[in-house]
Amino acid sequence: MITVLASISIKPECIPEFIAIFKANVPNVRKEKGCIEYYPAIDIGSKIPIQKLDGNIVTIIEKWNTLEDLYVHIKAPHMAAYQEKVKGMVESVSLKILQEA
Repeated sequence: MITVLASISIKPECIPEFIAIFKANVPNVRKEKGCIEYYPAIDIGSKIPIQKLDGNIVTIIEKWNTLEDLYVHIKAPHMAAYQEKVKGMVESVSLKILQEA
């Protein structure tokens, strides 16, 4: 299983619109072969001292059966459409692609 953590920095005024566009695409992604889990998440204050809160980051949590499933996902037409809709909202993206140790 492959886990993807994508930290997307969004312009503050665009966060609600970005999340709405992202969530509208989630059903398309969840229908893809090999998709186990796929959802956006935002920071929640926990009062745990080590936590670094950032209200401009939307973290995407993804789980895929294989790397090949992830590669197909990246090239899916609905992903190109999503990226076109949000391109002016995104300031930066940090991506972690992980497997169990």
